[in-house]
Amino acid sequence: MNIRGKRIAVIGGAGKMGRWLSGLLLEDDFKVIIADTDEKSLADTGRRLAVVIAASNTDAIRGADYILLSVPIEGFEEVVKEIGPRVRADQVVIDITSTKERPVDLMHRHFREGRILGAHPLFGPGAASITNKNVVLTPTNDEEMALADKITAYLESKGARVSRMTPQEHDETMSLVLGLSHFIALVAADTLLSSGEIRPMETSGSSTYKVLLTLIESVLSEDPELYASLQMNFPRVTDYENLFREKTGEWADLVAGKDRREFVERMKALKSRLEKVAPDFVNSYEKMYRIVEGL
Repeated sequence: MNIRGKRIAVIGGAGKMGRWLSGLLLEDDFKVIIADTDEKSLADTGRRLAVVIAASNTDAIRGADYILLSVPIEGFEEVVKEIGPRVRADQVVIDITSTKERPVDLMHRHFREGRILGAHPLFGPGAASITNKNVVLTPTNDEEMALADKITAYLESKGARVSRMTPQEHDETMSLVLGLSHFIALVAADTLLSSGEIRPMETSGSSTYKVLLTLIESVLSEDPELYASLQMNFPRVTDYENLFREKTGEWADLVAGKDRREFVERMKALKSRLEKVAPDFVNSYEKMYRIVEGL
């Protein structure tokens, strides 16, 4: 079934991701209406995208076929409580928060009518398009599975890569995929800036350093409130970060002790283990240069 052309309300439509998704939907002739608590940004977004703005969340969802929740994790429960009594049986509600277990549970609790689906676009509003981007869907029952089939068909028609997990599996996976990655970038940034030896990417000769600095800059350019929320809400992020601290100490000790033999043996062992889980990793050096050449 083709979902293009439907009426869709974007709650949090004046936020970065809400604006980005609204623009994507407009390309496919969805009738978009946006709502947001930031009245100035809402008005600016309405003018920029030439979309209808709603006076409130409840006004926005009236008459909508789909309701897209693009709101901060901390304010999610307040929003679902507000709109829950007004969601109709024929409406679909999709949330795109970065955690899934609690938001999906809250939607099940507060939406007595309508169909729901948890979703997580694994990219930010800086993306040029959704092509080749990853999106996770987290259906929890047969009805949500059927809805996920429909959403998958739409996303794949746009070139996205779609996978499915339970909300619990998603949050555990994101503890590593996002939580640890962001943590490493923040610690690296703090280390470089505290040393006073940070070098501009354009004048540094190392391709590896350029990739590291790009990661650091991309993380630090984002909203600190969002990144704090992710760190505080992913269930296993502390486990991975504690393991990272432990391994950092072990490798630092090898360098400080000038234990060349053990350093080499451990690096060889890691290479062997990585080959088993990622056989094509030998091409990563070439991939890194393609990244650097695009900077």
